[in-house]
Amino acid sequence: MQSGPSYIPLLHSGELQKRADSLEALLLACTVCPHNCGNNRLQNELARCHSGRLPIVSTACRHFGEEPALGGLDGVGNIFFSNCTMQCVFCQNHQISQNWKAEEKNEISIESLADMMLELQSAGSRAIGLVTPSHFVPQIVRAVHLAATCGLHLPLIYNSNGFDSAQVLRLLDGIIDIYLPDLKYGDDEFAFQYSGIRSYSEIAHAAIAEMYRQVGAAIVTDGNDLINRGLIIRHLVLPNDLAMTEEVLRWIAAALDPRVTVSLMAQYYPAHKAPKIELLDRRLREREYEKVLAIMDRLGLQNGWTQEFDSSDFYRPDFSNKISPFITERNTA
Repeated sequence: MQSGPSYIPLLHSGELQKRADSLEALLLACTVCPHNCGNNRLQNELARCHSGRLPIVSTACRHFGEEPALGGLDGVGNIFFSNCTMQCVFCQNHQISQNWKAEEKNEISIESLADMMLELQSAGSRAIGLVTPSHFVPQIVRAVHLAATCGLHLPLIYNSNGFDSAQVLRLLDGIIDIYLPDLKYGDDEFAFQYSGIRSYSEIAHAAIAEMYRQVGAAIVTDGNDLINRGLIIRHLVLPNDLAMTEEVLRWIAAALDPRVTVSLMAQYYPAHKAPKIELLDRRLREREYEKVLAIMDRLGLQNGWTQEFDSSDFYRPDFSNKISPFITERNTA
């Protein structure tokens, strides 16, 4: 059984340094995410994600609201990166994902990002969570190299929206221990209408298939049943079936493996622009969630978590609170 995080052997062999170099080269004409902007971010040209050469971090804190087997009693040391490659009209993190002008002030150095990882480790976190990392992968890997040289030894969680470049993910093979992607939609029309993304299914399926290739369906745990390695696919159930949840679950079961761990979330509430959009202007109804639970069961997807139906009352982040945006959170059930 693996005794430490995946990146430690790569550090000692010199491969982690090589990966960081390869990823940084992608910033020259940016192909870090599937938008493939081609902007020279090394010269600080802003790409479609409104990000340039340096990482932008809104908040770094211990977070106790992730799936129980990820954080346990110690929590995950989450680093919340600003801006996003998607523009979801219902984004619950819209304060930092779609407020790029205000977030410019949160640009930091690679060295500061490495220090954040080490500080979260010193504070007692049991893993480092990289939240919305897709557009900052080169900067993250460079920071991991610096932090690991200084003693970072926690598992890394890649917590993304699923709109990831499979090419970039291949360069993360052996660096990331736990993949935690969203699979948001089973229908590309809805993905474009509500998140501004074309060909979402094709891109997200390729990305998650690459994550699956790297870590497989089996979850590796430690002696306390906390996850050290594996894949967890999150799916947020939307009202009026706008996520086409059955298609999402059907793809997981058929294209990957019914043993893949799924976190089926009921925490939707009308955030950001959603209150002004007719089909998204209400919370999820209990019968809607019960329906998708039955679909999950019918497809043989037995591994993972569901949420308490009232979880939308407790997941209301406020990123103006720099100590923790989740002061009212409740752990996933």
